[in-house]
Amino acid sequence: MNIREQLEYTEKQILSPYACLAVNTKGRPRVDEKCSVRTDFQRDRDRIIHCKAFRRLKHKTQVFLSPEGDHYRTRLTHTLEVAQIARTIARALRLNEDLTEAISLGHDLGHTPFGHAGERALNEIVPGGFHHYEQSLRVVDKLEKNGRGLNLTYETRNGIVCHTRGKEADTLEGRIVRLADRVAYINHDIDDAIRAGVISNKDIPADISRILGDTTNSRINTLVLSVINNTDNDTLKMSPEIQDAFDKLHVFMFDSVYSNDYAKHEEKKVPELIYLLYKYFKEHSELLPEENKKTADEEGIERAVCDYISGMTDHFATEKFRELFIPGAWHL
Repeated sequence: MNIREQLEYTEKQILSPYACLAVNTKGRPRVDEKCSVRTDFQRDRDRIIHCKAFRRLKHKTQVFLSPEGDHYRTRLTHTLEVAQIARTIARALRLNEDLTEAISLGHDLGHTPFGHAGERALNEIVPGGFHHYEQSLRVVDKLEKNGRGLNLTYETRNGIVCHTRGKEADTLEGRIVRLADRVAYINHDIDDAIRAGVISNKDIPADISRILGDTTNSRINTLVLSVINNTDNDTLKMSPEIQDAFDKLHVFMFDSVYSNDYAKHEEKKVPELIYLLYKYFKEHSELLPEENKKTADEEGIERAVCDYISGMTDHFATEKFRELFIPGAWHL
């Protein structure tokens, strides 16, 4: 046996009956020659890490737009935290850690600049609406590699598109990522909000802190352990008490941070910026990058402009807006 075959054999020996084995993948959109060293899910992970969309995540907003400070989360650091939490749960439940990691690393590849404010703005103006999880699938299926896509396995692609709402993923690994995403963003958003002075630790209701803990580490540890200790075969769940506290924490964050005028005042500028960029490039398709011009020919200008804008980083979108709409100095 080569190394990959040894790894596949080991998975059969040690993983749970509810795990998705690499050897049982439903395959890729296009047939690839098997790697002699890596399983199919390991190859998915590596393809995602090396793609351009993954690198751009470091310059995309998580919650706070353009924060002045080196320690606020970006979409990339959020992705890494999701992967860490999801892998911990997968390992403890003897599920496929490689598949879990691949889904985690790819789940936000299609996210817009300016976080959910950018997503909401595109959803308002793009025909048919816009959802970042659908765009993440489009990134790996079509936009990367000059239109060839990353050619990922069905299981990774399914986990990516099902990571946030609607139908749950087919695999338990995909469902773990969906849960880990929520655990990660609520807790690191608390940390960032405290750092920004939007809330203080004592603002978190005492009945929540008593159950989950009063630090980021303790809350994550409590939530992860509850999932590990209460999952029943292929059903992920926390204890009723901890699930209730977690739900209350989400409500607290929505009321205190996600809807906070001070924290979100810069977001008010996002819709017009996105709208003007969208309108401009829709009317000036000749200025689109070559790959987006090809999309315009094949799928229409709206789809092409949507791909272009959703792929922008915060800085690139801001600079492009400045270039197109802010008068510059006249150099004689």
